Amino acid sequence: MFAMRLPEHLENRLNRLSEKTGRTKSYYVKKALEAFLEDKEDYLIAISVLEKKNPSVPLAKVIKDLGLEN
Repeated sequence: MFAMRLPEHLENRLNRLSEKTGRTKSYYVKKALEAFLEDKEDYLIAISVLEKKNPSVPLAKVIKDLGLEN
């Protein structure tokens, strides 16, 4: 089981779609989540691994380290 709050505008759109098509809101939320994971899952995992191995560096430090300060 999973519960979440949606912004009002998304809740309204989801309600309208559900009413017009006769499908449940849960059906569309599941489909949307499946599509998101299909598109983004591998990318997000790869980014997470890279961030753990190579922590981000503030832009100001990069500029200073490269001698690009004015």
